[in-house]
Amino acid sequence: MPDLILNGGYRPTLGLRETERGIKFIKDFFQDRLALALNLQRVSAPLFLKKGSGVNDDLNGVEAKATFRVKDDGYAEAECLFSLAKWKRMVLADYGFGPGEGLYTDMNAIRPDEECLDNLHSVYVDQWDWERVITARERNLDFLKGIVRKIFAVLRDTEQAVHGKYPQIVPMLPEEIVFVHAEELQERWPELGPRERENRIVEERGAVFVIGIGGPLADGTLHDGRAPDYDDWITPTGSGRRGLNGDILLRYPLLGRAFEISSMGIRVNPETLTQQLELRGLSQRRAFPWHQRLLAGELPLSVGGGIGQSRLCMFFLRKLHVGEVQAGIWPTAMIERCKAAGVPLL
Repeated sequence: MPDLILNGGYRPTLGLRETERGIKFIKDFFQDRLALALNLQRVSAPLFLKKGSGVNDDLNGVEAKATFRVKDDGYAEAECLFSLAKWKRMVLADYGFGPGEGLYTDMNAIRPDEECLDNLHSVYVDQWDWERVITARERNLDFLKGIVRKIFAVLRDTEQAVHGKYPQIVPMLPEEIVFVHAEELQERWPELGPRERENRIVEERGAVFVIGIGGPLADGTLHDGRAPDYDDWITPTGSGRRGLNGDILLRYPLLGRAFEISSMGIRVNPETLTQQLELRGLSQRRAFPWHQRLLAGELPLSVGGGIGQSRLCMFFLRKLHVGEVQAGIWPTAMIERCKAAGVPLL
């Protein structure tokens, strides 16, 4: 647990029962405002999928999935979700969503290979997954920035609503979100790693959208990993830089580090899917049913992402550990250290 941050002077702003009320208030308020801002309809989502469909998100392609077998289906193997990045796009097509329309849903995932369980990372992941149909003309960075600004406006509205309910929680989001490319961060702080670059820029600007996640930077490194078959991280966006995706990062003084609350982007089209699969040596995925549908033009162009539910509640309720707003599994040593530091894990 090298990344666990405990502050000896930390005291929760809200008690356990009021925290539970606050969680519900934030989730209800935020999802309603997000749906209005982006014209999204709520839909039902699965908790698991059949193995081999190509629909489940593969994250960086190396993480193990939690799996089980379904007895009454010939013991077919199923796998728990990592995310709904590709599933949502399929539903947009199958449910008949048109340009400017979209969906959102509750996504609950199990990620047993999480590298380091700390203040922000857990085995259980809950987020609002959303996806919206776009046109070919909207498939550009300016459009993506417009979507990010709408989401950030909802974040600010939510923070003000929380302040109205709990006056002791003082708003701290800046008025505007700043856009910066991962290449710019690498050029400015070449001696630092990606996480520390994020910490530096967020400390300066308060709220940042880092563009270009997944593709190689000028020095050949990656700012962070992305699967090759949902976000478009190869399309040029100007000045020789690439990427139609990114992460929303916020300054969070309690932890003194960048606080990621959303990963999102414009999705691959048939051309960029083919290129990105080839770059990662994964062209065999083209044979999966989902990939075949995309290559055949049966899935709409779209933009989408995920917004962490527990992380958002943690941020707005000023919690030190995500386990204060989420019931999860933690190492025994972490539970003991948090208890000794006055951090009540659910």
